[in-house]
Amino acid sequence: MIIKFRRLIFRFSQWVVIGCLALAPAVLLPSSSKDAQPSPQDAQQAPGNQGPTLKVNVNVVNIYAVVRDHKRLVPDLNKDDFQVLEDNAPQELKYFSKQTDTPLTLVLAIDTSPSQGRVLMAEQAAAKQFASQILRPKDAFAVLHFDVAVELLQDFTQSVSFIDKAIDSTEINGGGGGPLPGTFPTSGGATHLYDAVYLASHDMLRSEVGRKVIILLTDGEDEGSQLTLEKGLQAAQMSDVIIYSILISDRAFYARAGIGYGGEGVLNKLSSETGGRVFRAGNERNTTDAFNEIAAELRTQYLLGYTPTNNKADGTFRHIKVQVKTGHYDVQARRGYYAPSS
Repeated sequence: MIIKFRRLIFRFSQWVVIGCLALAPAVLLPSSSKDAQPSPQDAQQAPGNQGPTLKVNVNVVNIYAVVRDHKRLVPDLNKDDFQVLEDNAPQELKYFSKQTDTPLTLVLAIDTSPSQGRVLMAEQAAAKQFASQILRPKDAFAVLHFDVAVELLQDFTQSVSFIDKAIDSTEINGGGGGPLPGTFPTSGGATHLYDAVYLASHDMLRSEVGRKVIILLTDGEDEGSQLTLEKGLQAAQMSDVIIYSILISDRAFYARAGIGYGGEGVLNKLSSETGGRVFRAGNERNTTDAFNEIAAELRTQYLLGYTPTNNKADGTFRHIKVQVKTGHYDVQARRGYYAPSS
């Protein structure tokens, strides 16, 4: 089973075609400096009388957390106010910052399946307002849509006009009119939500640094994805992605079609496990409010970092719990991560 996801424009003007991502053994990605081999010139310049170099790999777990006192965001806590548990074992916080200014890399994923026909215009207007509000010079924003396929409309950019154009190009069950001609060859179903989450996480965000966010504009119903909800969630967790969901549904559509609606549980799982949240929106005003709340949260996150006491490189999933030591606060943070593999 193979999902094909082609990208036309990469940041830094690199042109790369990526194919066969879902279960293929190899993935074609832009080369990273971490993986680059030393050039012959570098080898000639290296001192020949140096002794062996000791390389130490330190696994640091970063957590972005949002704290609330009821509905009020709490921006003024300090490092000593927090406690982090990994698999119920207390961890020593070594890194801490608040009102983080870490670069933001964000993918906006818009559901253009038939069930969104009556709400798409509201989504477009609110999304464009959000992009102009949140984007800073060092941030990057991408837009994709999903229905019978997953199509990239705008790769990572800092241009609000490019983002607006991509958002405006979305249409129900259409190709979107983005830089890619047509859609990706898939089959069956009209709402490839899980595939979109996987591709945005694994293909687009995994090699990025800093804060990585997916915003889903959808009713949460999947139909036809080649991958499962679990595979999509795993890709997000392995890429350290935060998923926010704006649940905007046309319940009358499902009633007319005689289909039961159950998408909210899917979005709750994707968002709560990765440190995001679900916002319910029924109209343009609600959608705008949801985007405004996401923007406020991204401006008041705490960054917590620790080196796990369990240093085994066994690839297992480790459960995380972030607490505020005193008071009755609600903490929103991802609930776990995958340890590196040896």
